Amino acid sequence: MSEEFWDACAPFMADGRLIEGTIMSSNCARTPDGEFVGMPHHKGDGIVVKLHRDRVAALIDQGIGKPFAPAKKVFKEWVLVEAHDDEHWQELLDESITFVS
Repeated sequence: MSEEFWDACAPFMADGRLIEGTIMSSNCARTPDGEFVGMPHHKGDGIVVKLHRDRVAALIDQGIGKPFAPAKKVFKEWVLVEAHDDEHWQELLDESITFVS
């Protein structure tokens, strides 16, 4: 699924809004000034993106996302979206870039 994640990131990397980085010993997408935006899910299919905690809660309540809880600690500003949809993933990445900027 990592390939699909990087495909979704490609337009943002092409326009300089995202670069590749590392978080929790995994590859991730971040802004050029170092803010983490998203990553492929390390345990399976999906994308993990950083959003405002209210938006994360809404995505979870709507059944679109799941809590992101590596090592059983829930990260309230990160959401796991397993369903692959390039357009939706790009919308989430764009929203994340705006949130962290």
